[in-house]
Amino acid sequence: MSYLVAFPAANRFPLRREMLLEQTTTMSAKANPTDRSSMVIALDSAASVIAGVRRVAEAERAADAELTAEWQPLSGLASVADDWRMLAAHALEPNVFYDPAFALHALPVFGHDAGAVLVWSQTTPRRLLGLFPARIERRRYGVPMSVLAGWTHPYAPLGTPLVEPHMAEPVIGAWLSYLAQDPRMPHLLLLPYCPAQGGFATALDNVLGRAALPSVGFDTRERAVLMRDDSDDDYLDRALGKKKIRDLARQRRRLAEYGPVAFSVATGHDNIGAAVNEFLALEAAGWKGRSGSAVVQQADIRAFLHGAVGTLAVNGNALVVRLTVGEKLVAGGILLVNGDTAWFWKIAYDEAFAPCSPGILLAAAVTESLLADHSIARTDSCASADHSMMDKLWRDRLPLTDRLIGLRPDAPFAMAARLEKLRRSAIAAAKSTRDLLRRR
Repeated sequence: MSYLVAFPAANRFPLRREMLLEQTTTMSAKANPTDRSSMVIALDSAASVIAGVRRVAEAERAADAELTAEWQPLSGLASVADDWRMLAAHALEPNVFYDPAFALHALPVFGHDAGAVLVWSQTTPRRLLGLFPARIERRRYGVPMSVLAGWTHPYAPLGTPLVEPHMAEPVIGAWLSYLAQDPRMPHLLLLPYCPAQGGFATALDNVLGRAALPSVGFDTRERAVLMRDDSDDDYLDRALGKKKIRDLARQRRRLAEYGPVAFSVATGHDNIGAAVNEFLALEAAGWKGRSGSAVVQQADIRAFLHGAVGTLAVNGNALVVRLTVGEKLVAGGILLVNGDTAWFWKIAYDEAFAPCSPGILLAAAVTESLLADHSIARTDSCASADHSMMDKLWRDRLPLTDRLIGLRPDAPFAMAARLEKLRRSAIAAAKSTRDLLRRR
């Protein structure tokens, strides 16, 4: 039962998919073709570094394969966009922020110093099996101690690398072996916004355990996720409770006093550029505009956002959701899609209608439509932990951590772990002081 806005079947999020398929070598990782019970990834002389990367099922599938690893600047990856796109479309864990349609537009703003380790098969034709974006931070702790940090930024709150699902452990082993052997690379690796559970986390743990590489997580937190379930006809009833549902129905009626209330979705088949501009104008009219952080106030970020959303929308992988009263947009959001996963990336509402809770009404309408869309299995809220709205609305959780890994026996891992903890404590204290001053 819908408590909010009727959502015609024709407006449901369309099924999106399909993508496509070059490049150089430096060090190579080989699977032993004669040993079907185990597979050892060896990168030239690096066998002792990541020794015994084994998994019988994966060895059966990859026993005759060779793996090649290389480091490339992200700015040079447009030439392999087809291979990259194909990997992103079926990765072990989807990450739209590492899809070339998104990442290549983010590069000029957030990735001028970023690169990636690429792991390739040596089959004919060869395939891209792993993409691990990162940047080298030379003085993360104010001292000459370099860290290779996974590439994230304020508009990309997820750091899961793209990995071929049927060869996850060999590919991860080849990546870590390459990092351990390349003299240009730091001895320490930090993976921000790394899932603490799931396929990638399990494969990484297995490789690290066999290689005896030290690892520690920082700032483990959970953010709201919507998991679609065919039995969730009463999802909102159970998530919000009867009282909150009655409150939402009352607020919708109040909103309807200003005009007809409607929920709509702009996709690649519509004028998504106009819908994005309308959303950005709504965002700029609120607190972000007053603080100077609205997208329209930053030309480079506006160009990035339009480019990323427009490119993703070509295949239906970006959608602008709209809650309108008459012709007026009172709440809007942008959803991004990769495979069977969506991200509720951005949301804004008209503060003049705040008593009617248009943002919550929009999120509830989006929830109903996502649950009705069988092409979407999971939606990440992209919200902060303990978010006042999304944590109540979506009951599932995505645990994330920032993971520090020592790549070599001589890595100053223990010192880096202490410095990372101190760094985070200092940042938290600074934020607390800032918030206190703002409230005065």
